[in-house]
Amino acid sequence: MSTELAGDRPAAGPPGVEPMAPRRFRVRRVTREIHDTVTLDIEPSDQAEEFSFAAGQFNMLYLFGLGEVPISISSDPAHLRVLAHTVRAVGPVTNALCRLKRGQVLGVRGPFGSCWPVREAVGGDVVIVAGGIGLAPLRPVLYHLLGHRDQYGRIALLYGARTPNDRLYERELSRWRGRFDVQIEATVDTAVAGDEWRGHVGVVTTLIPRAEFDPAETIAVICGPEVMMRFTIEDLQKRGLTSDRIYLSMERNMKCAIGLCGHCQFGPTFVCKDGPVFRYDRIAPLLKVREL
Repeated sequence: MSTELAGDRPAAGPPGVEPMAPRRFRVRRVTREIHDTVTLDIEPSDQAEEFSFAAGQFNMLYLFGLGEVPISISSDPAHLRVLAHTVRAVGPVTNALCRLKRGQVLGVRGPFGSCWPVREAVGGDVVIVAGGIGLAPLRPVLYHLLGHRDQYGRIALLYGARTPNDRLYERELSRWRGRFDVQIEATVDTAVAGDEWRGHVGVVTTLIPRAEFDPAETIAVICGPEVMMRFTIEDLQKRGLTSDRIYLSMERNMKCAIGLCGHCQFGPTFVCKDGPVFRYDRIAPLLKVREL
């Protein structure tokens, strides 16, 4: 299968480790983000074990006797002793993951997949657009950008959630909003009487006119529901971004992470193996094919 559609692809997993064999990790902390979503901070059971990943990659999280699911790594790529995975309870495995307690053990395969173009963005502006839990795969990008702030121009994070109670990482968003070197804009689709929300109401694309960036020198990265990404791309193009400067994450139907099972085949490529991060101009023709 062709890999021409893919973004940057670091090697899958550490050298010498069988990609289908889970390694034992232990839960260090569980943080309840919203009613159905938690962030698991995990660390290797073997403290001497090395682990590294690039922003945008994912792991397969395995519960013994139950199964495994692909979950993006949502921690800082510069701090590798503890890995964060933000998990929404939507099925048997993710429900069980969300019930894990400190000290319990799970299996981890990875990291897998392509990564966000943080190197290509050096010297220019970066626009990050996240919808709902799509902020989790994009959080490592912001960690990297802020950790190397002098290498980038303007940075804008545009984040949309369904309601005020569906927002992830509220404390971090508040802390980032207090910085003078990054633009943080948030919105909710709906807010009802009684909500404490005093911010913007509307879909995330309504924040794009507020973002400050030079289209000719900007890289945009997007993650969220596919319909949200489609409209976001259209509005970014109206602001002057070309298709080769837009990247999105196509995290769907992934099962094995190595292109073996075929569940995530997307045209001539596999999302798990060649993605999940793709440059838009390379994947645009496939997105226009109905029911692909």
